[in-house]
Amino acid sequence: MPDFPENIDELLNDLKQLRDELKLQIHLGKAEAKDEWDKLEEKWQDLKDRSRDIGEATDESAQDVGTAMELVVDELKKGYERIRKLL
Repeated sequence: MPDFPENIDELLNDLKQLRDELKLQIHLGKAEAKDEWDKLEEKWQDLKDRSRDIGEATDESAQDVGTAMELVVDELKKGYERIRKLL
């Protein structure tokens, strides 16, 4: 999967931008949003840690890791959108 690393970088950059915007809003925001944020922060850190492992993985395991990461990215995006609706 030749474009795999670029795709992951793009997904992570988009997610980071949304995360940064929400972080600023939450700083001034609601407790419910803060609770959701705390849960998502754990997942964000895990995602960042796993993304470092892709470069070391074989092609087959990289694809498995990539698929799992895409699920986490989707979960984080949905969580960030829930927070955005709370603010």
